[in-house]
Amino acid sequence: MTAEIIIMNREAVALAADSASTIKGARGQKIFTSPSINKIFALSQYSPVGIMVYGTANFMKVPWEIIIKIYRSKLKNKKFNTLKEYSDDFLDFLNQHTNLFPESEQKIYFERYISSYFLLITASIKNKIKQLITKNKNLTTKEIEDIILKEIEDIISKILKEYNRKLKEAETIPNLPKNHNEQCKKNYGKIIEKAKKDIFEKLPMTQSLSKLLIEIGLNVFSKMPKLVSPYSSGVVITGFGEKDLFPSFQSFFIEGIINNILHYGKYGEININFEVGSSIVPLAQKEMVFNFMEGVNPIYEKEINKIFSQIFDEYPKIIIESINKLKNEEKTELKEKLKAMSNEWKEKNIKRRKEYRRKKFVNPVINTVTMLPKDELAAMAESLVSLTSLKKSVTIEAPTVAGPIDVAIISKGDGFIWIKRKYYFKAELNPRFFEKYKKEVKSDKRVQKK
Repeated sequence: MTAEIIIMNREAVALAADSASTIKGARGQKIFTSPSINKIFALSQYSPVGIMVYGTANFMKVPWEIIIKIYRSKLKNKKFNTLKEYSDDFLDFLNQHTNLFPESEQKIYFERYISSYFLLITASIKNKIKQLITKNKNLTTKEIEDIILKEIEDIISKILKEYNRKLKEAETIPNLPKNHNEQCKKNYGKIIEKAKKDIFEKLPMTQSLSKLLIEIGLNVFSKMPKLVSPYSSGVVITGFGEKDLFPSFQSFFIEGIINNILHYGKYGEININFEVGSSIVPLAQKEMVFNFMEGVNPIYEKEINKIFSQIFDEYPKIIIESINKLKNEEKTELKEKLKAMSNEWKEKNIKRRKEYRRKKFVNPVINTVTMLPKDELAAMAESLVSLTSLKKSVTIEAPTVAGPIDVAIISKGDGFIWIKRKYYFKAELNPRFFEKYKKEVKSDKRVQKK
């Protein structure tokens, strides 16, 4: 995990990121904190555009730093009118340079992703069975088993159909070939069959349900994913296009490459304009930033909402059951009326607290950020990442946010500027590193003039 943040106003974008990286392996995971771990990069050496990565440090086993620097070398001094065009070009680069990601790695990714998705489906089935057991907890074990045997096929059918429905309604990955599913079935059909056998072997599967499961296994790779998997990398591209007056950012979570097609989802975008003057966007571990912005920890807020829901749901029942003069039919009718009123008041309560937080906590900060100069934007971004790092260092949780903090500012006039940047080497001992960079820039400028 990591802590990263983007703060934008009409003048500039501030980016900050820590130096912790979690590497997952077959026997567990290890957290590294190192000066060589970089998460912020200039996407272009000539344009005011940056890129940040979080989540998995590698994409299909290739470090993101290598991918980004290959792209930057390929981009050279080419410029685009809008930030979106930079994002589209970077995604096209991943699609076109599939030679970086061999077929063997694509198969490994396919197998991991389809297994994790099928396990997600079985978790939904098991959860439904648990609800059925809870509902009939007063029956004997044999009676419960008979009910499960009777209803299990219907449960599986409904859940599979619901998953397939959501996939069909989901946004299709852009530029997908018409025969993508057929090609996936041809190349990876055996992998789907094996995952189906391994994960669903203890569940009763009719022939029609088995076909539906294969259809789901193919559809999942033609749609933009909505759930971030353990193999996802978050990628954020931010800054200014040539004709952009104000900054913006585009965010994606990128899964892998299947059948030489990039499997990714769009996470969101924010455009600063004449109506929206600033934005604060935390990435990865967000709790402390939300705490700072809204005056309450989101985990605590969730628990408060849960408690209020229980109160609103249970209190009317307690009152009605205490009225002995009412008949059972009258009690049932009154419970339904009070339940509807209770749900309405519950929603009003949540909305009122949200409006209060926005008015008293969020808006004052956002309004101030709109007016901050570049150096103050950078200081604020660094402080919010430091706050998350401090919280992790004084708790018994794993230190998933730690190490030196890199900070950069992107502005229309000055471009991509480092405010704080760590090196894994001493700058004074490596003058050739900086000379090489200057020579490359000068060479590109001469080519541009010609």
